[in-house]
Amino acid sequence: QVQLVESGGGLVQAGGSLRLSCAASRRLFGINTMGWYRQAPGKQRELVAAITSGGSTNYADSVKGRFTISRDNGQNTMYLQMNSLKPEDTAVYYCNYNNYVLDYWGQGTQVTVSS
Repeated sequence: QVQLVESGGGLVQAGGSLRLSCAASRRLFGINTMGWYRQAPGKQRELVAAITSGGSTNYADSVKGRFTISRDNGQNTMYLQMNSLKPEDTAVYYCNYNNYVLDYWGQGTQVTVSS
């Protein structure tokens, strides 16, 4: 069992920055992928960015060049640095861990970007 806890959300003006963190309750072994997803009101949950245990990353086109995903395997923590935020980035952001057998989600953290 893995618990994921997100932090770092909040209210920011357009053009500002936030850094989200996702802390896992235990060391994450083996091949796995961690990711950030978001869900805006009335919309489906979408992938924002993902990073594998080997360090490979991929990003949604809408955030490329603005967001950076990283992970500290020794600290069991994943981060999402969000720069040049736009009102359309407003959503609940969820942390995900997937080891291709099991799939875990955090509770989410609200990000609100005002225009």
